[in-house]
Amino acid sequence: MGFSIASKTPPGVCDRFRAARRSPHRFVDFRYAKFFVKSRPNRIASTGMRIAVIADIHGNVPALEAVLDHLVGRAVDEVLVGGDLVGRGPEGGRVVQRIGELGFPTIGGNHEEYLLDFRHGRVPAEWDTAEEWDAARWMAAELSDDDVRAIESLPFSLNRPGMRLVHGTPSSNRDGIGPWTGDALLRRHWDEVPETLLVCAHTHRPLVRRVPNGLVVNVGSVGLPFNGDHAAQYAIFERPSDAPEGAWKVEPQRVPYDLGRTFAAYERTGFLAAGGITARLLRHELEHATPLLVPFLEWARRRGVTPASDRLDEFFTFHRPGESLRHFFERLHALEGQVQSPRTGPASGDP
Repeated sequence: MGFSIASKTPPGVCDRFRAARRSPHRFVDFRYAKFFVKSRPNRIASTGMRIAVIADIHGNVPALEAVLDHLVGRAVDEVLVGGDLVGRGPEGGRVVQRIGELGFPTIGGNHEEYLLDFRHGRVPAEWDTAEEWDAARWMAAELSDDDVRAIESLPFSLNRPGMRLVHGTPSSNRDGIGPWTGDALLRRHWDEVPETLLVCAHTHRPLVRRVPNGLVVNVGSVGLPFNGDHAAQYAIFERPSDAPEGAWKVEPQRVPYDLGRTFAAYERTGFLAAGGITARLLRHELEHATPLLVPFLEWARRRGVTPASDRLDEFFTFHRPGESLRHFFERLHALEGQVQSPRTGPASGDP
């Protein structure tokens, strides 16, 4: 299904993924060479354009490879990456390197920030030993120094004529826009940018919503969807050459891939063995295409128990497969004898 919108105001100029310019192997796979030939700002400003936006890859190399293959047959002129290349998966370094080789303009997400905080020792002392953070420590250590420099260089947002790309919202990469976002809040987010098309990710759930004179699109997740669909998900945006600057149409995409290869990477890399309760829950999330880590952490917090492996069976007894997060948290809130205790910093499983 296609959706179109009209122009709002001219955009600025985006930064590019600077690490790609340092790579000596930018054309490792010549099937993707066209992305470099056509990705030029003057082309975007003067002709019709098809732009793919991928996001939330989360160290899932097989999902990324499937999407790249899918893109070859979709005649896109440019690929933008909406953040969260790393985190919540076992091969963040390989994803950073692959995107860098291809030179796709890329923004940073909240998980780039999380792993940089671990890498540079900017986390509370207890996070260095708690099982809850085993996976985060492992994923931060897995990144090379070059990977760290690459993700440190990523800008907060990118823009194209009539289009603004952010990871979460125009003001935060830790807040998200999803099916639960009310019309008034959605409009406030859209009003924060001059472009008529606001493109985001972060929540791992695709979304296409109209606002007066504009459109808000969540492209979903390549590597860890939360909408019950295991396929890698992204979106293609098209602006015909004879259309107004902001008259973009969107085509949501889904790409089935071999989940078994990703499960194998959890084992092969040592992530599942070393990542503790978080790695186990992330694998469950991948298997069921639904959020489990944040519900588990909140369940443990409200029960006043340590979020560790020995509590997992008890959590799954309470958790109902297919239940919406709203209903889950309503039941959780109703638990008798719940213990409320403050947390510092983000939950390790925040989208």
